[in-house]
Amino acid sequence: MNILSPVRRITSFVCLIAGIIMFVASLYMDIFKVKNDARGTLLVVGAILIIAGLYFFPTLKHHRTIINILFLFPLLFTFAVTVIIPLLLGIYYSFTDWNGIKMTEFVGFANYSKMFNQPAFIWSIILTFLFVIFNMILVNLVGFLLALLCTTKIKGLGFFRASYFLPNLIGGIVLGYIWQFIFANVVTDLLNQQWSWLANSNTAFMAIIIVYIWQYAGYIMLIYITGLTTVPRDVLEASAIDGAGALQTLFKIKIPMIASTITICTFLTLTSAFKQFDVNLALTGGKGSIASFMGKYLSNGTEMIALNIYTTAINDRSYSLGQAKAVLFFIILATVSILQVRISNKKEVEM
Repeated sequence: MNILSPVRRITSFVCLIAGIIMFVASLYMDIFKVKNDARGTLLVVGAILIIAGLYFFPTLKHHRTIINILFLFPLLFTFAVTVIIPLLLGIYYSFTDWNGIKMTEFVGFANYSKMFNQPAFIWSIILTFLFVIFNMILVNLVGFLLALLCTTKIKGLGFFRASYFLPNLIGGIVLGYIWQFIFANVVTDLLNQQWSWLANSNTAFMAIIIVYIWQYAGYIMLIYITGLTTVPRDVLEASAIDGAGALQTLFKIKIPMIASTITICTFLTLTSAFKQFDVNLALTGGKGSIASFMGKYLSNGTEMIALNIYTTAINDRSYSLGQAKAVLFFIILATVSILQVRISNKKEVEM
């Protein structure tokens, strides 16, 4: 069939129109809970027809681009179904009284107003920002120092790299329970204390930071090792011939030349720290006493945003309120991440 033939043109448009209609109809049935056994079939057949319509699309200029898009379609479709559509539905549900199964009315900004009147939620936001600041600095510092150690000429480098990376392979829930035992028994015996670090909000917060650093620094170390090994050997040799010391080489040559690696590591630690959930849940469960915050007594002294959203939606069964908090969390995380990347990129240029 010629690419510009009338038959091809008609086939393309028929497939596209029929596919879009079926696809939209299936999504409508799913969103508005229309009971119809054919909605799954409509979704699959509609997607196939759209693909066929694009393939037969009568154009010489853009045909290769269309074919490339078709090869990417499975990934794009999966991303849309698992990320984009749930995100849009989540934003919609945050303006309703959705109970996890159905909604009865549109409540506007009532959920957003309610969450900002909850001292426990405001506290979790503040605590999360503190956690992110501490961990962005400490995880990157520890990871970078470990990377420097693991790029020197000492024996057993493979063993050290594997050992430092090993904690990252342990699941956060398991890790939390392991360290819960350590803080409640081992640390108390070593320091001769009568109470566990997890019994006090301040020390429990420090405990979460320690566990997070122990878990994540090894992963960041590997990225820094990759960056340090890409520094040209001849540049290092030239600096040594010119009489540059170890610190001068580090701050004047190595760090500026791995600026892009620092940007990546900073971004990863920022996003990971913001989304901290499993260690927080397993280690303290968010519990902790705060005598007075915004005139209220709080019992969630170590609860960060992700855990607060989970508690609101699952434990308290306030799904629409939890969804509103999740939308705000997404906005905060996206804004901070974009600002961090832009600032880091500017510093890369300056270096």
